[in-house]
Amino acid sequence: MIPHDPPTAEQLVEAVREWLETDVMPAVEGRLQFHTRVAVNILAMVEREMALGPEQADRHRANLDRLGFASDAELAAAIRRGECDDRITEIEEVVFSSVVEKVRVANPKYLR
Repeated sequence: MIPHDPPTAEQLVEAVREWLETDVMPAVEGRLQFHTRVAVNILAMVEREMALGPEQADRHRANLDRLGFASDAELAAAIRRGECDDRITEIEEVVFSSVVEKVRVANPKYLR
């Protein structure tokens, strides 16, 4: 059960993004149009994070658990100390996967 009535946060963000994209952007120019485009991109990122974030967080947590680390900071410290040199391929796969997940939210066009 959710504590809030519709529209959901996701629906509200989508509505504002679509309004900026379809109504505001064509009606403005120059600096204001640029800032509108930035706002549209930010709202699209928020939409993707809301949609993908929970599953991404679960996968990331599972990857850290599999490697035996409580956090990214702990993993990074172990890498810096040279404690993961014998597991470098496994670590690279996890780090690469994490970067891909971040790009999938930030700007999935970069994955092409």
